[in-house]
Amino acid sequence: MIRLTRLNGKHITVNALLIESIESTPDTMITLITGKKITVLEPAADVVQFVTQYMQTIGSVVGTIKSLDSEGL
Repeated sequence: MIRLTRLNGKHITVNALLIESIESTPDTMITLITGKKITVLEPAADVVQFVTQYMQTIGSVVGTIKSLDSEGL
């Protein structure tokens, strides 16, 4: 889960595993796999960094790398 700030200044916690896309329009718009869109104050690059850190914390990134290594890619 990552903590972000809505445009009205209120904090929201988002399940990073549900994020489908992140775009700057010029605000940062996050689209979830459910189709719901969330606009936040944090720049897109920061959101990507938060998601990456979260994935590393839960071991998702390491698991993917080990899986690719075992497939000989």
